[in-house]
Amino acid sequence: MTVVLPVLLVIDVQQGFLEQSWGPSNNPGCEDNVRSFLGLWRERDWPVVLVRHHSREENSPLYPGSPGGEFQEGIAGKSHFLVTKSVNSAFYGTPDLHQWFTDEGHHHLVVCGITTNRCCETTARMAENLGYQVTFVEDATRAFDAHHPEFTIISATDIARASCASLYGNLPPWCPQQNLSCRSRAKEDSWRACQGSLTNQ
Repeated sequence: MTVVLPVLLVIDVQQGFLEQSWGPSNNPGCEDNVRSFLGLWRERDWPVVLVRHHSREENSPLYPGSPGGEFQEGIAGKSHFLVTKSVNSAFYGTPDLHQWFTDEGHHHLVVCGITTNRCCETTARMAENLGYQVTFVEDATRAFDAHHPEFTIISATDIARASCASLYGNLPPWCPQQNLSCRSRAKEDSWRACQGSLTNQ
């Protein structure tokens, strides 16, 4: 029987998101957690998709050709597909991600990256709308503080929690990164959304 492996979708883990101009962020372990997932996928030669955001604004830290547009340390490297986008959803980038999934026969995404409530959540929602199975790795994402129109600040922690709460119930349970130490025992409950693929490797 052919096993269709889950695709690790790494979204916008770029140098530009290390700049202080974004303001306070939650989850300082986000990038290390992403690198742990990448290490696992690359070690086993499972499918990896890297996504980068190239802003249309010349003063953006993510402007193409700027140092901020480059991937952070440990992210660039072997991948099976590279998507460049200028909007929130990786499905509106180039080349066409949905077409690649269709051509390759993939149906399960594991989503991680920056930011929780924008590009990660938007991509996860669109993937679910398109009929894919989606695993959203909460602690391999992070957000930034945001200003509410009523002049209050909503913390990055609250934004990330609200984002994941809104996804919960629509998507399968996500995999807590701390249980990657159990990667060889993929029947752990935290991996149940990935279980069918992982336990056959």
